[in-house]
Amino acid sequence: MTDTASRPLLEVRGLRTAFATRNGLVRAVDGVDLDVRQGECLGIVGESGSGKSVTFASVMGLVRSPGYIEGGSIRFEGRELTGLAPSEMRLLRGRDIAMTMQDALTALNPALTVGEQLGEVLHAHDATLPRERRARRMAVRERAVEMMRLVGIPSPETRLGNYPHEFSGGMRQRIMIAIALACRPKLLIADEPTTALDVTIQAQVLDLIADIRQELGMSVVLITHDLGVVAEHCDRVMVMYAGQVVETGTTRQVIADPQHPYTQGLLNSIPRLSMRGRRIRPIDGQVPELIDLPAQCRFFGRCAMRLEPCKADIAMRAMAEGRMVRCVRAGEGEP
Repeated sequence: MTDTASRPLLEVRGLRTAFATRNGLVRAVDGVDLDVRQGECLGIVGESGSGKSVTFASVMGLVRSPGYIEGGSIRFEGRELTGLAPSEMRLLRGRDIAMTMQDALTALNPALTVGEQLGEVLHAHDATLPRERRARRMAVRERAVEMMRLVGIPSPETRLGNYPHEFSGGMRQRIMIAIALACRPKLLIADEPTTALDVTIQAQVLDLIADIRQELGMSVVLITHDLGVVAEHCDRVMVMYAGQVVETGTTRQVIADPQHPYTQGLLNSIPRLSMRGRRIRPIDGQVPELIDLPAQCRFFGRCAMRLEPCKADIAMRAMAEGRMVRCVRAGEGEP
């Protein structure tokens, strides 16, 4: 008998998402497996083009033509989402799963006030609102003010009537979070929530997400290219490269003892005070084109540790303490 209490909130198995182009089929996500457990924060790390955002756009049912899900399973609370009718998916988005986009200025509608945009979500998904029009309108306003206050926007009663361009970058990001949290979702997907923000505002936004996660008991997926952010805020980390997962484990495991050469390269490229007098070591080369890739390790062309067996397709290997690594040399340590 399955213990539903121990089942992950989100289960993704063998997810493949592709985009049809003039030059061929781009497999942006190729066989991704992941779990998000109740109440945890999972960090997704990798360079631009690694498939992080497309993976979770697939989870949200937001991949549009010429993109499509080729195969795999996406289960939320045990319910299969692939193949779900668009109307059913719309009911799920915003109510149970919410996502904040990378650039708040372009994600928010410039022609609507922030109060109207918060109200849209509540009207669409909040079944507790009264039916009578005037009472419903007042209830929506009260909830919108409550959400803006929750994310730390001053004078929310007066700022409901402002448009997105009237807010700073940090405040727009807070509004995006308020919209995402309006219906108290069980899972928040935060896609690069600190993009284009200065360091002080980045810290405020990340602390805000951590505080609300604790207050609401929700799960969080934090998509980022910054391993420093992951080290401070995430329970587990999943490293992606060229559409595949290359390493997973607890944050402490992966940061303290990275097993995949790509993860090692990401960590070595971070400037630290302890590196005074030493050069930062960038990862040579570029992420490969995702069209007609050879059946070999996708990091092969950039890896200083490559061997002849790396010319074959590499599967994920189970390591001690629940870690998974896609490398034939896992366990050898850094060169």
